[in-house]
Amino acid sequence: MSSHQVGFTYLSQEDLLDAGCFDLRMAIEVAEKSMLAFEDHRIMFPEKIVQIFDQVSQNRINGLPATLLDEKICGIKWVSVFPRNPKKYDVQNLSAMFLLSEIETGFPIAVMEGTLASNMRVAAIGAIAAKHLARQNAHSIGFIGAGEQAKMHLLGMKVVRPSLKECRVSAKSAIEEEQFIDELSPLLPDIKFICTNTVARDAMVGADILVTATSAQAPLLKAEWMKPGAFYSHIGGWEDEYKVAQQCDKIVCDDWETVTHRTQTLSRMYAEGLLSHNDIHADLHELVSKHKPGRESDEERTYFNAVGLSYVDIALAHTMFTRAQSAHIGQKLDLQESMVFEHHNIISKIRL
Repeated sequence: MSSHQVGFTYLSQEDLLDAGCFDLRMAIEVAEKSMLAFEDHRIMFPEKIVQIFDQVSQNRINGLPATLLDEKICGIKWVSVFPRNPKKYDVQNLSAMFLLSEIETGFPIAVMEGTLASNMRVAAIGAIAAKHLARQNAHSIGFIGAGEQAKMHLLGMKVVRPSLKECRVSAKSAIEEEQFIDELSPLLPDIKFICTNTVARDAMVGADILVTATSAQAPLLKAEWMKPGAFYSHIGGWEDEYKVAQQCDKIVCDDWETVTHRTQTLSRMYAEGLLSHNDIHADLHELVSKHKPGRESDEERTYFNAVGLSYVDIALAHTMFTRAQSAHIGQKLDLQESMVFEHHNIISKIRL
């Protein structure tokens, strides 16, 4: 075998599940560790590449790179978001994959399914925000949206707030709400699940934790539905009316600077001059490192906005790859067996 062989490991979603990578506690720990590394300048976090194919639907494919300097790993998440997929084609709206390379020789080490890790990262970041911003004794959680990210979010929230005993869910159809409950209730038997028959208000009013996880571009969440002491986790684009943020005592982002360049609720408010840098309490890593305080009273309304931190995705993907390697799971594939002109029969393959 040539010394110029280059190979990598391929991991499907099923491989990752078999390797025990569907682990929200692991995802939370990885996210916290990577945020501290980012704060310590141990992470390279360049701008993502965005390609939007339809401004109305926001069909897009993004490339999100990052490098973990301590682990000597560079990676990119290639993610597609096509919001109309479920209704139009009866398929998921998000799909992703990872490419990981080591940075000693620059060769790839893994190509991996990325939807699982991407959804776990969303849940982990929301859970970390809840850990610092939700009431310690939070009892009830309400959802607008019942897709994969909402389901993951509930699992993550339950890790950091085991006191949760009631979950109310509102979706575009009662069938989606019932599917959410059918899939989550066996995993969380101590939680009482309540369908709202698509009435968003019934999911939100009185909830200790409010979550919007939709692809909508509309102010679905109303300020009057958010009680004093509630924590709101905003996942999507424009999902709440401006008054929600304006009434909150603390606004925290995963990365405020990135928010200012996006199209979420806070982004719109910033562009319209209704929100400034001084209105943002902290970025999430500052709460993790304790450089800034989280919740300071039971009556505070708190708001968390996530845009996505690709370095957390890459850190989680690398951890999942390592776990799969330890379990001897994954398919070894060749990128090349030798360099081009080393092939013994190259003369028969070249076209001049």
